[in-house]
Amino acid sequence: MSPRQDRRTAVTGIGVIAPNGVGTDAFWKSTREGVSVLDHITREGCDHMPVRVAGEVRGFDPESLVEERFLVQTDRFTHFAMAAADMALADARIAAGDYDDSPFAVGVVTAAGSGGGEFGQRELQRLWGQGSRYVGPYQSIAWFYAASTGQISIRGGFKGPCGVVASDEAGGLDAIAHAARAIERGTGAVVIGAAEAPLAPYSLVCQLGYRELSMSDEPDRAYRPFTSGACGFVPAEGGAMLVVEEESLARDRGATVRAVVAGHAGTFTGASRWEESREGLARAISGALDDAGCAPEEVDVVFADALGVPTADEAEARAITDALGRHARRVPVTAPKTGTGRAYCGAPVLDAAAAVLAMQEGLVPPTPNVFDVCHDLDVVTGRARPAELRTALVLSRGLMGSNAALVLRHGTDNPS
Repeated sequence: MSPRQDRRTAVTGIGVIAPNGVGTDAFWKSTREGVSVLDHITREGCDHMPVRVAGEVRGFDPESLVEERFLVQTDRFTHFAMAAADMALADARIAAGDYDDSPFAVGVVTAAGSGGGEFGQRELQRLWGQGSRYVGPYQSIAWFYAASTGQISIRGGFKGPCGVVASDEAGGLDAIAHAARAIERGTGAVVIGAAEAPLAPYSLVCQLGYRELSMSDEPDRAYRPFTSGACGFVPAEGGAMLVVEEESLARDRGATVRAVVAGHAGTFTGASRWEESREGLARAISGALDDAGCAPEEVDVVFADALGVPTADEAEARAITDALGRHARRVPVTAPKTGTGRAYCGAPVLDAAAAVLAMQEGLVPPTPNVFDVCHDLDVVTGRARPAELRTALVLSRGLMGSNAALVLRHGTDNPS
């Protein structure tokens, strides 16, 4: 594929609801300082679960951020998405009248891996405990993977191309690529992202079949990818929403172009086939670089998938080397999610948001709880590392076998 030149996709807004911060500023402050918020799960009904540690979003008050009429018909994962979307739109400075002349110019795309498990569990408990008269009509829509896309578009009056990527973790990056393709085809702006809420009892039970899930009871040791102590990943809730726009339109209305979505590629290698993910991820990286017209040596930072499973970590390290060649030993690698947990489809979108913020500040955030790296990668640990960052590579793999790579360029860079 040739580099995008005619209609470039610009990131103009970021909104974050994450375990380490509600709001982009709070999230980035904790991320650049390497703060770990992993802790024992406190959600009601989860105390007997074998999964002991997670990244919980605390201090989130949906009533102050979302109208009551939307709250009663939606699950926690959609509450996160709606609140983050509002933040992203405010950050992009999209006013009510900016697209009134063409509401079909704005679309919404989200990714979802688990849907509304908490809402569904509550309604099913009412069904079996009290009877069908106690089940609300919103049970039919609140659990649905597309609920966040639907509610964001309804609240915003956005009538452009809308969709949902129902996938594993890599779906978060695939959704960004889907939005970029919509921009290329003529859409003016897309609200894009993912948020998950997989910490209700029903949702946790559904995850117990994942052999990659960490069962450690120690928050500072439960999620340590690229180390000899790697024992799986820690689940998390939350996510991020972005506003992407056609770059020239964004600049014409005076928006700040935070970054440019330059390239993407995806592959599939099968569920839990981590050794085979080496080739699949390497091909995704090379494909994304080709799509961006980017040479391997131009990559300034890699935001790793960092699953925390020894075979998967080894495959990722080798995939980075396969795709970047000798440059792989020089490029800084980071995985901020080790301090917040892995929020499924929300995880790579949080990484993409962190990558944009890292390029703006010229700072590679550290990888919390990771110090004794046992792979041939320059993993940033301890403290953030100052660096000139023009190009960021974000990686993601899913438990069901998807691999994706996304290339982001600094917002001040001109088309090559």
